[in-house]
Amino acid sequence: MSHLPSALWLTVSPNLKRFDQRLLCRLSKRISIARWEYIQTVDEPCCLEVVIDLLHEYLYKNLTETNKPVDMIGHGLSGIVGWLYAQRYPEHVRSLTLLSVGANPAVNWHAHYYALRQLLPCSREIILAQMARMLFGPRSCDITRVLVQMLAQDLDLGLALHSLVNCQEIEPAQIQPPLMVCQGAHDAVVNSAERWQPLLKPSDRIWTCPQGHHFFHFDQPRLVETAILNYWQQIDRLEKIADLSAVLNH
Repeated sequence: MSHLPSALWLTVSPNLKRFDQRLLCRLSKRISIARWEYIQTVDEPCCLEVVIDLLHEYLYKNLTETNKPVDMIGHGLSGIVGWLYAQRYPEHVRSLTLLSVGANPAVNWHAHYYALRQLLPCSREIILAQMARMLFGPRSCDITRVLVQMLAQDLDLGLALHSLVNCQEIEPAQIQPPLMVCQGAHDAVVNSAERWQPLLKPSDRIWTCPQGHHFFHFDQPRLVETAILNYWQQIDRLEKIADLSAVLNH
């Protein structure tokens, strides 16, 4: 296999990061990959600008040593952070891979949860159980209870765009670095793939995981790994062609 560049996995939802671990373990056996993690504290406001500034500080420090942009990966809200970062600092991002991020980035699972809270006269636990089935597909009662606890922790303690009283908007925009959008075939949260088309460049790719829900990379890590590595190899080939063209035209 050809050499692949270093990659950076973004985590801004630490209460849910265990669902990333299977794919991370597989990728780490093939490439050099690091995890960047942001932990929201109770005394800090939920502000994406702060997160992007901290990510830039981390990348700037490391990029000054390697002078090499990174392949960035993020699921859900972590992917949204990567998308916003790539808009602002494209020179630091070799490519961006989004997992379960819709073309309308603010419509994430938190937004669905708060919409259900306003529409349904049900307890928080019942709505979270419904969200667990939406995000992970049918599970046993014991597993659903564990998932409900984890989702509740993410709502209470993690970085969030939305609340019961306010929902943020994010304007979708095309990014300069190569983009790969990965979605589950049965994801009830993100928008359909067709809505991505106006934001895609010719070299960008949309990949759908068969039988996948919102956390498809947890259930199908091998398929997702193969799709991501194949896309990075495609970028390798395009970069070599561009370098050769530059030499011939010099």
